[in-house]
Amino acid sequence: MIWLTWRQFRAQTLVTLGALAVLALYLVVLGNQIRTFYTTRIADCTGDACTLARFELRADYGHTISVLVVVLLAVPGLIGVFWGAPLVSQELEQRTDRLVWSQSVTRTRWLVVKLTVIGLFSVAVTGVFSLLLTWSVSRYDQVIGERFAAYNFGSRNIVPIGYGLFAFVLGVVVGLLVRRTLLAMALTLAAFAALQLLVPAVARQNLMPPVTETITVDAEVLRQGVGMSLEDDGTFTLRGYTVPGGWALTDSSPLLKPDGSAYTGDDAKPCIAMVGDRAESDACTAAQNLRFTHTYQPADRYWTFQWIELGLYTALSLLLAAFGLFWLRRRR
Repeated sequence: MIWLTWRQFRAQTLVTLGALAVLALYLVVLGNQIRTFYTTRIADCTGDACTLARFELRADYGHTISVLVVVLLAVPGLIGVFWGAPLVSQELEQRTDRLVWSQSVTRTRWLVVKLTVIGLFSVAVTGVFSLLLTWSVSRYDQVIGERFAAYNFGSRNIVPIGYGLFAFVLGVVVGLLVRRTLLAMALTLAAFAALQLLVPAVARQNLMPPVTETITVDAEVLRQGVGMSLEDDGTFTLRGYTVPGGWALTDSSPLLKPDGSAYTGDDAKPCIAMVGDRAESDACTAAQNLRFTHTYQPADRYWTFQWIELGLYTALSLLLAAFGLFWLRRRR
């Protein structure tokens, strides 16, 4: 069965290995270019030179990295559509499965071998791609940050391995259920795309209880370039604050005075009068000891989130595979 699976899958394997080799070469070149930029422009910079260098780094490489991220996020879906969905549905549709089962190969062994061999190859493809991209853009991520951003989180380190495995098993099981190749491909793509949108938007932030802190508006907070918006009710809201390296779960928070009451336009007038001098205006605001609450996921939880999400996708893959085996054994 392993030999037969290889014979049926060797064309896709060779094409994939060739594409991966070309991509690896490009990512190595890109990674070296970013490292050279970092060494010459950022490593020893100070003051405004650092700000300009960071801007140029994003301008020079941000678009290219975004394209690579989209490609990596699409790879698991393509695996599910073109490797997973036709793998069994095509056999059932053409009734070639009956020939295999008549050769002393049980249907359980038939499916287990297919899931194992090609599933491991799916894991290897997404894992190698992810590790190459993670290495290539590591200096860019170090400077720009945003590790918890949805696209960045889903395209770095170990999480894409879970995506690749899940998408493949999902395609196989959908094909097993509907027994029509084109329909299975369409349903697999729709289901995987929906999950990829829902997890970062709804589920990921709740994998661990968030942290809520009361933050004092001081010079360090103001240096982040936060915005203070005057609302219709005459109170101020602070926007754009992020704990360094963390994942902000609140976009805005009401500004409060030390006694807990709302900070109003009248309270801000002395500092607004200094708007011509940003340093004096910021010092005036900081001296008022304003506070706001901020809900976030700390930076040191990044790898915990990676492992949790990988574990969840792996568990879902195993459950789907078990269901597929159960369903196949019940088929008459």
